[in-house]
Amino acid sequence: MRPPGFWSQPPTHPLARLLAPVGRVYGGRVAGRMDRPGAAPPCPVLCVGNFTLGGAGKTPVALALAGLLRDLGHRPAFLSRGYGGRLPGPLAVDPARHGAAEVGDEPLLLAARATTIVSRDRPAGARLCAASGASVIVMDDGLQNPSLTKTLALAVVDAGAGVGNGLPFPAGPLRAPLARQWPHVAGLVLVGDGAPGAAVAEAARARGLPVHRARLVPEAGGAWAGRRVVAFAGIGRPQKFFETLRGLGAQVVAERSFPDHHPFRESELVDLAALARREGAGLVTTAKDAVRLPPGRSAEVEVLRVVLAFADEAGIRAQLAATFPRA
Repeated sequence: MRPPGFWSQPPTHPLARLLAPVGRVYGGRVAGRMDRPGAAPPCPVLCVGNFTLGGAGKTPVALALAGLLRDLGHRPAFLSRGYGGRLPGPLAVDPARHGAAEVGDEPLLLAARATTIVSRDRPAGARLCAASGASVIVMDDGLQNPSLTKTLALAVVDAGAGVGNGLPFPAGPLRAPLARQWPHVAGLVLVGDGAPGAAVAEAARARGLPVHRARLVPEAGGAWAGRRVVAFAGIGRPQKFFETLRGLGAQVVAERSFPDHHPFRESELVDLAALARREGAGLVTTAKDAVRLPPGRSAEVEVLRVVLAFADEAGIRAQLAATFPRA
């Protein structure tokens, strides 16, 4: 889905006020579900979640945290529900055999770095992670899923979006009232800059929670300066991708936004390629979108790959070390 525009407007917006009663019911049910006890995991679990519907940058955060856990001597494995994929699991993702239609787009990115298990049944997936040799499970999403007890849960917030109007779905983007979600997290990862995220960070600090600031850093920043590109993305906030390209000096002559996890059709790539030819530009997308391109189309589309960099790596490393002692 595309986030409705009124989600980023004040909560007094007419549509937000109209839908607020439904949001109170929905948010209350999700909050009640979050309070249920979960099954004991076979090994410690680090949950990388978010307060809202849609993307906040959880996958790059999960990858970065797995790298830090490796530095501590752990063997991390990723656990994902596999949103957008048709296979329920539990199964180990094999990028050579599986596609996004089968296991989802994010697990394919995770599987390039470490063992990745897709399972709609989180406890069953955790058991397969442990059987595969994991000493710590990094769960991508699942903050609101109570089926598995989390050893440590961190909430990821896109600083440019924050928590929108602060209302639960469908009146706003929150999965549950923020006040009901805070007790379930032990820290905040704030990605990027922006007043909306700064307000969430202030609320986290008021509760005594650490705030780990981070940013997405392109792997090859200098390669885009002065280049004409047609940019397209189907992620939580495509505008962030377009702004990143412009920040690298690229001339974004056209931009096309698609819903998050959008399965690209052949006809859409034909149209995008024609637009790029008319503009004398190259096609570029995100790594997450690249795994959803139609067969045979990846060769004509460049990918802007990014990694997450913590402003205070020592701070997040210390929290991980205290929760997951060196193996």
